[in-house]
Amino acid sequence: MTLRTSDLPLTFAPEVSSALARGGAVVALESTIITHGMPWPQNVETATRVEDEVRRHGATPATIAVLDGRIHIGLTAAELAALGQARDVMKLSRADLAACLALGRTGATTVAATMICAHLAGIAVFATGGIGGVHRGAEESFDISADLAELSQTPVTVVAAGAKAILDLPKTLEVLETYGVPVIAYGQDALPAFWSRDAGLTAPLRMDTADQIARAHRMRATLGLPGGQLVTNPIPAAHEIARATLAPIIETALAEASAAGIASKAVTPFLLQRIFELTEGRSLTANIELVLNNARLGSAIAVALSQTMSEAGSGPAAQAPASSGAKGHNT
Repeated sequence: MTLRTSDLPLTFAPEVSSALARGGAVVALESTIITHGMPWPQNVETATRVEDEVRRHGATPATIAVLDGRIHIGLTAAELAALGQARDVMKLSRADLAACLALGRTGATTVAATMICAHLAGIAVFATGGIGGVHRGAEESFDISADLAELSQTPVTVVAAGAKAILDLPKTLEVLETYGVPVIAYGQDALPAFWSRDAGLTAPLRMDTADQIARAHRMRATLGLPGGQLVTNPIPAAHEIARATLAPIIETALAEASAAGIASKAVTPFLLQRIFELTEGRSLTANIELVLNNARLGSAIAVALSQTMSEAGSGPAAQAPASSGAKGHNT
């Protein structure tokens, strides 16, 4: 069965509709940082800063969330504020997205769900903080983020500061290699580790310009290769927390989680909170700065991609639902 774009439960913010209709650069942004990452009002303040950073660098931001059973591609200021104060918001990955829509619920998108929704909307670039990956002890728990499989099948370029440093980074890199996901370090040979610029691992690929990344994305489409690209963008040096400083803090937090019997989906929120406490808030400050930095690079890639697609006679608007140009349109 061929899915018609009119069958998709998509609602486009006016700003995003306009950008897609004219073939402009658009950057997708996730919404779990708003609902599950920070308290009100800092969550909405940070999300607004990230959107403004995208605009300052020549692209249109499209924060993605499910509101009352519809996928919103871009949020108005009022919707963003409401989401930031909402309760009982589902945290959506590939497994939960359809159920949330069918039940008419509200949900915030993780990396995997944001990629899916961005692709449905014809958006090729997504900027986030860090991706999920292989959890430590995965050889016993089999705890591996759905983000990795999503990168292997959904053709979106994801800009992140690497996988979260609390994960098993060598195993995460191995799984990405197994899935055939291009892992690109931006401007350096070392793979970054979220709060730190160097994970102690060499990235498989290095690219130094947004144009190179955009052309690699375009070439994958030309070759018919499934999946996207992971662009690992190191946190600015002025804001990083060195790996040597973080390593014992992470080990302490992991030991506390184990002693308390914390497991499954509860592990990551617990670890991030403890690291915040043990770094006296430095981890959160660094998190905000790296997201802003990724928004800047994501915007540059989106601009370059829109230009290369225009040169090829296939602009982003051709990928988007045909009716997305209408103001606030529901497809």
